This record gives sequence, structure tokens and C-alpha cells, in this order.
Amino acid sequence: MFCSNAGFSPVFCSDEDKPGKVESREMSEEPGDLSGLRRWGIVSAAFLSCFTCFGVGYSFGSFFDSMSEEFNSGKGLTALMFSLTTCFYFLGGLITGRLADRFGPRRVVFVGAISMGVGLYLTSLVQAIWVGFITYGVGVGTATACGYVPMVATVGGWFNKRRTLALGIAVSGIGAGTLVCAPLAASLIDRFGWRTTYVVFAVGGMAALLIASVGAVTPPLVGDGGVVQLRTLVRDRRFITLYSASLITTMALFVPFVFIKTYATDRGVPSARAAALIGLIGASSIVGRLGLGALGSKVGPIRLMQAAFGVMASSYAIWLAADGRYGVLVLFAVILGVGYGGFIALSPAAVAVMFGTNGMATILGATYTGAGIGGLIGPPLAGAIIDSSGFNAGITYALITAGVSTVVLYTLPVARVAQT
Repeated sequence: MFCSNAGFSPVFCSDEDKPGKVESREMSEEPGDLSGLRRWGIVSAAFLSCFTCFGVGYSFGSFFDSMSEEFNSGKGLTALMFSLTTCFYFLGGLITGRLADRFGPRRVVFVGAISMGVGLYLTSLVQAIWVGFITYGVGVGTATACGYVPMVATVGGWFNKRRTLALGIAVSGIGAGTLVCAPLAASLIDRFGWRTTYVVFAVGGMAALLIASVGAVTPPLVGDGGVVQLRTLVRDRRFITLYSASLITTMALFVPFVFIKTYATDRGVPSARAAALIGLIGASSIVGRLGLGALGSKVGPIRLMQAAFGVMASSYAIWLAADGRYGVLVLFAVILGVGYGGFIALSPAAVAVMFGTNGMATILGATYTGAGIGGLIGPPLAGAIIDSSGFNAGITYALITAGVSTVVLYTLPVARVAQT
């Protein structure tokens, strides 16, 4: 636990609170004076925001072939559009998190809605791939930065006793959005083309985020209101370990979101079934988010997140062995989705356990900058490897990278199982 001094820099109240320990924060009462119904309404708004932001972003694999063919760009260059988006929304989370802590999440999510609509509409008009880097990368990336970190932190701030369950439900919107939007995009592209599809997503995405912003209610401060400072955070061993593991694992995590459809179609799988693999990753992640999120209240988010990293790493070995067999690709998508869902659901809960919920949006945003860097590096690097050496080499890269991230996370010091 952090005790605030006059400058709101944290002071460790006991030896158990020093870096290297994980504090137990089990609380019997929920913060603030909202009714239970309104609290779960906030969770619903966060679910909708996650559904929209990541459903749009993770459907990029459905657009990949059409855009690469029209612009005559290689896999690595086309993948850079998705990587820039990932980088913007994770790195931007540090800024939007601080803005949400200062001005409230509602205004930030509103800005995200406008960015989503404008960015996707302008992307539908681009005549060169590099322009798409700006319109899609900045537009969708900014929208997701505004719609994800502030909303997840808001949910975390309104719950104590059932925090991991509430967060699991909220971020399961990511999986649901991927499940719905990737196949929907593929169907619309086949019928109307990728440009018209982006216009449809622009209107729908902006409307959904505007609705979600209504449920973004600023959470109360707890305790004495002290907030951990970033300068202290970056010297904390726990933060450094979590940050490093997140950076490394996302260098592998986003590779299938960009390339699994192309991999499958190159091996004779029909386009619709290939796109369904992306949706299946999202659907399976819901199991990980809800199942591991609920279990986190009993076992503790740190240990479960370590297990989730191991599951993700093992899934790439299955992809490597698939050799284009659709049933094995389905198995890969399911296992990756469960591990990925656990990672996303448990990260905010782990941050809350280690550093508290005051200023959680800022802390969570800082943590996600590592994922932004990993997301920027991973898909283009994998694309370059695939272009030069083939898909098996690219998958091997993802397997090794995910394995290293698992080893790193297992060095996170856990003194005892944390309850949330």
C-alpha cells in the first residue's frame, strides 16, 4: 500500500509494501455511492467501448489482402498500418490515462468517438498506403487509446470485491468485437469492397463510442487519495518486469491477427473460413477473460497471468505444426485466444493489486506503452521474415518471442497470492 506524502509521492508503509512484494487488497465494500445496477452499467459501457475499438482494429486482417493487392505493397509494409495503430493506442494510453484522471473519462471517450469516425472515413478515401498509416494508424489508434484505458480504469475504480470479474466482463468486449467484426468485415468486403466497408465501420464505430461515453462515470478516490508517481513507478522491479514481459509478448501476439488469414488462404482455405480464425481467437479470448477473470478473485491475478503467458507461448507450437490443416488452425486459435484473454483481463487487476486504484488510468497507460512498442515491432518484423524466409520462419519467431516473455514474467516477485 502507498501512503501519500505532501507531494503525493508514495511512501511504503511497511516492509510488505516495498518493491518485490505483492499486497493483498481484499475489501468487503465497494467504493463510492453508486447502486449496484449503475456499477454494472459502467461495466456494460466499457464492454461496448472495448467491443468497438478492438473489433475494428482486429478486423484489419480481413482488409489485409485487398489493401495489399490494391496498393501493391508487401506483407511487411501493409502490416505496418496495423502496427502503427497498435503503437498509437498503447503508447497513447499513457496520455489518455492521465487526461482521464484529470478531466474524467467521459470527455476522453467522446474524443475517441470522433477520432474513430473521421479516421475510418478518411481511410476509405486513401490512394496510397502511406496515407493510410496516418488516417488509420492515428485515427483508430487514438480512438482505441481514448476508449480502452480510461474505461478499463474506470471499471477498476468502481469495484473492489468483484474487481477481477467486472474487469473480465468489460474486456471480454475485445473478444466479442473480434468475433463479430472480423467475419463481418470479410463479408462486407466481398460484397461492397474494402472502402465502403470502412465507411460502414466509421459510422457504426463512432455511434457506439458516443453511447459508451455516457456510461463513463469518474470513480472515487480511495483511502487518503495518494497516487503513485510515474518516477517511482519506473524504478519499481514489479513494474519493470510486467512492462518487459508485456513488450516482448506483444511482439508475438499480434502476428496472427495480421497474418493468420493470409496464411490460411495461401494453403487453400476459403476466405470466409480463414477470416473466421481471427474471430475464433476473439471468441476464445472471452473464455479466458471471464473464466480466468473470475478465478483471479480466488487464486490471484499475478499467478494466473503467468499461466496465461505460458498458454500463449505453447499455442504457437501448434500453429507451426498445423501445415495448413484447418482443424489444427482452429485448435491454435482457441488456445491462443484463451491465453490472450487471460493476459488482457488480468493485467488491469494485477496493476490494481500492486499499485492501487487511485490514478489507475495513468498507471495502466504507462504499463501499456510496452505493449505499444511490441505491437509496433512485431508484425512488420514477422512480415519481413515471412517475405524472405516463408511462414514457418515467421511462426518460429513468434514462438521464441512468446517463450522468452513467459520466462520474464515468471521472475515477477510474488510474496503471496493476491486477492482482488
